[in-house]
Amino acid sequence: MAGAAIQWLRDGLKLFDDAAETQSLAERALNADTVYLVPAFTGLGAPYWDPDARGAMIGLTRDTSVSDIVSAGLRSVCYQTKDLVDAMAQDGAQFSTLRVDGGMVVNNLVVQFLSDVLGITVERPQVTETTALGVAFLAGLRVGMYESLEQISELWQSEQQFNPEMGQDNREKLYSGWLDAVSRVRSVQ
Repeated sequence: MAGAAIQWLRDGLKLFDDAAETQSLAERALNADTVYLVPAFTGLGAPYWDPDARGAMIGLTRDTSVSDIVSAGLRSVCYQTKDLVDAMAQDGAQFSTLRVDGGMVVNNLVVQFLSDVLGITVERPQVTETTALGVAFLAGLRVGMYESLEQISELWQSEQQFNPEMGQDNREKLYSGWLDAVSRVRSVQ
């Protein structure tokens, strides 16, 4: 559901015509660090598990622009990913690199911010739409075209790596703002 916020900004609010416009819009944001969009359209899933939470935009001022709102929508995906990565880390998982896929990852701004907010390397594959590719690989495995899942995983190829450029203090400040915004929309604390 990562794209739901962007789809809502496009179809619901009509802030742009095509999701491909989001990178150039977000690059013009002047208040990106103070505007947060919590897209809890159907509640909050993991790690909050609050189906009664409702979405909100926090930090709006008279100077807030379409670019700021679009940036907040893109960043919300990264913050939600950090929520999940942090929850997995509490369960013992350790990440030094995160591989991403899907339509949104063609947006360099999103992938760079994801790397920044996570503080780790993020890798984008050469093939970003991997759902159909995964089905094809599994079918190939079934008919003997591939010998193992390990053989299939060796076919993965990185198109670009994004390394964190944001300092720890700024990362913590921005994520703290996200956590505050999330706390405001939760139905239970």
